[in-house]
Amino acid sequence: MRINRAFKACGPFQPVLLILLLGLAVLSLSRLGLVVWQFKRVTAATDLTTIFLQGVRADLIMLGLLLVPLMLVMPLFANRIGWPLWRRLSMVWGVFAVALLVFMETSTPTFIMQYDLRPNRLFVEYLEYPREVFSTLWEGFRLPLLLGTVVTILAAWGITRLFRVTLADDYRPGWPLWKMLIVWLITVPVLVLMIRSSLGHRPANPAMFAMTPDALVNSLMINSSWSVVFAIYNLKHEGRSSEVYGDLSQDEIMTELHTLYPWLQADGDVQLPTAHVQKATHQRAKPLNLVIVLQESLGATFVESLGGVAVTPELEKLKHQGWWFEQLYATGTRSVRGIEAVISGYPPTPARSVVKLSLSQDNFFTLAGLLGENGYFTEFIYGGEPHFDNMATFFLGNGFQSVIGQHDYENPVFEGSWGVSDEDLLNKTHQRIEELHARDKPFLVFAFSSSNHSPFEFPDGRIKLHDAEKQTVNNAVKYADYAVGQFFDKARNSDYWKDTLFLVVADHDIRVYGDSLVPIERFHIPGLILGADLEPKRITSIASQIDLAPTLLSLMGLNTSHPMIGRDMSAPEQQQSPGRALMQFENYFALMQGEGVTVLRPEKTALAGRYDFVSRVLTMKGEARPAARKAALAHSLLPSWLYRQQRYNLAR
Repeated sequence: MRINRAFKACGPFQPVLLILLLGLAVLSLSRLGLVVWQFKRVTAATDLTTIFLQGVRADLIMLGLLLVPLMLVMPLFANRIGWPLWRRLSMVWGVFAVALLVFMETSTPTFIMQYDLRPNRLFVEYLEYPREVFSTLWEGFRLPLLLGTVVTILAAWGITRLFRVTLADDYRPGWPLWKMLIVWLITVPVLVLMIRSSLGHRPANPAMFAMTPDALVNSLMINSSWSVVFAIYNLKHEGRSSEVYGDLSQDEIMTELHTLYPWLQADGDVQLPTAHVQKATHQRAKPLNLVIVLQESLGATFVESLGGVAVTPELEKLKHQGWWFEQLYATGTRSVRGIEAVISGYPPTPARSVVKLSLSQDNFFTLAGLLGENGYFTEFIYGGEPHFDNMATFFLGNGFQSVIGQHDYENPVFEGSWGVSDEDLLNKTHQRIEELHARDKPFLVFAFSSSNHSPFEFPDGRIKLHDAEKQTVNNAVKYADYAVGQFFDKARNSDYWKDTLFLVVADHDIRVYGDSLVPIERFHIPGLILGADLEPKRITSIASQIDLAPTLLSLMGLNTSHPMIGRDMSAPEQQQSPGRALMQFENYFALMQGEGVTVLRPEKTALAGRYDFVSRVLTMKGEARPAARKAALAHSLLPSWLYRQQRYNLAR
């Protein structure tokens, strides 16, 4: 009764207070559950007081955003004339707002299990592909999906009942208009302060809650709704995404890169600042064809000789037949990030991959565009829908002359949630290579696998299962490896082998997680170049995915001009250097040079660390030195600048 009287005393502000209290309760209870679940990691990184106090601060930001629409219309309806409409409007909005918070929080555990972070921009991006996403959720996360749906429906029902009781039919304006307006004028600035959560020049953002060396723990301090809302807001700033780390002038960026990559000084083209001539280390009378097999989620996690599980026996055999990269690192955690690195040699940014950004849908550099100008036929082969992640549009707009997708397969051996099996994909690839080779015209074939993707579906009877349960990641990887082995058995015995160079490389690891700001061990991927007359070799220098394209061009025997900053790993001096790798993880950018690591953080000082390749542990050492910070910042700012100015393309 006292609570009811207290609510009634709030007059027209009853629904505002109710939404605020319910929202805080939902978000705090969810955070408590997540902290209990991740208790060891949380307590190892920070104290519980920090988690929950900062959590309330973040929750007030989100609740302030949800209350803004209601507060804006309040003076219009919270009066004697508009009172019935105000009651209905505030009830509908309140139920929607709180149910949304419940839905996002119930979605969080599944997302954390997959990405080791709260829902973020990926959550929004995947909503563009409901069929694939729902199929994946239904096959791989059915119980969490059903539980989350039931909890959200029950919460919406309970919240509706609570609002009806609180805002009953006898709910009437007990305040005169002047009193409501005075309180409203006081409340609005309070609401603004809640949303800004700062008296400084900039309002609070998720990066300000990065108070520990564990990215997951940092994300637990905020809430999933605000994380996603902020990601949506930031989509319009993607052209300048890297500037959250700091500023350098264009001249400073290029001066730094000229020091790190002396070959970029060759041309000094103002319009194409990274364009340069690359002379092949392997001169050939007839340049080789190129076949790239991009393997879905095949991290070093699954390669025994790289410290992983023994589920890639075929790759382990093949590595003795070509150039094997022992310290190759992915640039990011998404397939499109791997695609932009491998096919365009493009460094990563905090923004979405250029595969999806508007200014890169045509006249953007790719190997296909370069090879096309050198008389090559270029084709992309995928087992699923090529529209996924905007791949078909990006490829066809940037040099690929043909795209093959799921509907181009006749009588496939197996079809799953993400399309036909890797077996079908590589059978089709072999068939197309034979057809293209018979035309006696050089070609680039880029094949992208999908069997090693949740829910891990593949045909029966192909492999001896590694795990007792069939649909597990280890079994899916082992099947994908089987398909690769079958493909290379046929390729080696085909006429096209002697004229063709092959690259087998992962796009990223299956799950990039860990208690480091940047879990470097989860960026480690296998890479293998083989075919034609290539002699076996181990490449021990640290390499990035962006180094693969320049290396391939050199081994193919092509003298080219291009804008890629990657290192030609066929050059002896590059093989003997300690090397470097670039990694984008959520809002953090890491530049690894030898054992030294520099981590850039949004609107915070850069940190220095050391990565131990034996223990696979990144140890932070404090603030980065100015020279190291500048080198990392130049790497991060360069791609954003080139994208914004549309200066990453072929010289015309």
